[in-house]
Amino acid sequence: MRRDYSILITGGAGFIGSCFAIDMIARGHKVIVIDALTYAGDLSNLAEIEKHENYSFVKGNINDTELVSKLLKDNKIDWLVNFAAESHVDNSIASPNIFVETNVNGTLSLLNASLAYYKQLSHKDDFRFLHVSTDEVYGSLGPTGYFSETSPYQPNSPYSASKAGADHLVRAWYETYSLPTIITNCSNNYGPYQHPEKLIPTIIRNCRNQTPIPVYGDGSNIRDWLYVVDHCDAIDHVIRHAKTGETYNVGGNQEISNLVLVKMICQEMDKLYPGHQPHENLISFVTDRLGHDWRYAINPEKIIRDLQWQPLTKLQEGLQKTIAFYLTSI
Repeated sequence: MRRDYSILITGGAGFIGSCFAIDMIARGHKVIVIDALTYAGDLSNLAEIEKHENYSFVKGNINDTELVSKLLKDNKIDWLVNFAAESHVDNSIASPNIFVETNVNGTLSLLNASLAYYKQLSHKDDFRFLHVSTDEVYGSLGPTGYFSETSPYQPNSPYSASKAGADHLVRAWYETYSLPTIITNCSNNYGPYQHPEKLIPTIIRNCRNQTPIPVYGDGSNIRDWLYVVDHCDAIDHVIRHAKTGETYNVGGNQEISNLVLVKMICQEMDKLYPGHQPHENLISFVTDRLGHDWRYAINPEKIIRDLQWQPLTKLQEGLQKTIAFYLTSI
């Protein structure tokens, strides 16, 4: 298999996309990042590769089909990896329209541009369209059971509904037009460069600033946490080895309640700032989020079995790395 693919990464200035872009440069590929640089995109996330000869950045919107088409053709793209998305559930509740515009219409634009490009390729075997999605499209679990690739879609928030819509379009473009697409549905990511609005950066920041740590409801909601570097490694495995038309669930095997997660971070902060009161005293229970799914948990058996991938980073280790990053950037 070739080792020098040309990759178009949408949303590549965001949290996961920037991690993947850096990883792909390190693996010897050519990387073109397109990002609209909305509030969640930050070019500083890509600072370590900004001068690399195999990296280039284009400011643009994925709904600009003409621009995407030009980037595909001019750079002879082999892989399009779609990270571009509005992803904060609270924001989707307050302003759902932008989630449909970016997550559904934007994905449609990418699919249309990719299909036109794919049709004119003389050698089609290398092209892949990989769509990065979420386990939230499956809805909520009870105290037992796990999401698998055959779980029914039951999205409960405008965010997850918009991602579900995008997933369905990606699958349809494979089935109807034979565009070589692949979908990954991941559990909750964490790690360096995550936007400050997200849960783990908020906990770290509020511990550092000695301000209340908001916890929805009673904190019993359960999530499966996946270190971002492990997620990017999984995507690399999928795009290189998976059959087109397939879906893979990517989980961290780190299932934990929100309250226990908060307490773990507080205990780590106690070690770093022992003169402060126990940071757990900052926990403040707030009114639960509308439509708050109780539990997500992924069964990653398919990707482990078929592609020999598994997460390597234990939650405690990943949290320590993440805390260290944010304490130097606050």
